[in-house]
Amino acid sequence: MKTVIQVDSSILGGTPVFQGTRVPIQNLFDYIEGDETIDEFLTDFPTVTKEQVIQLLEQLKDQALNGTKAA
Repeated sequence: MKTVIQVDSSILGGTPVFQGTRVPIQNLFDYIEGDETIDEFLTDFPTVTKEQVIQLLEQLKDQALNGTKAA
């Protein structure tokens, strides 16, 4: 499974972002914590795809349930 997380020191100082974007992964969690929906996140950040969000959540689920490291 290809990772959707990109860490590059030339993009936002190395902040983890969605692959191919400048959207920090943290933004998704901020939306969820703020009672916003994933659809609202996707509307506000159109460079992130629904598939990327689903893949990220699946990677985190696998890590939580199986004790594996997120890619």
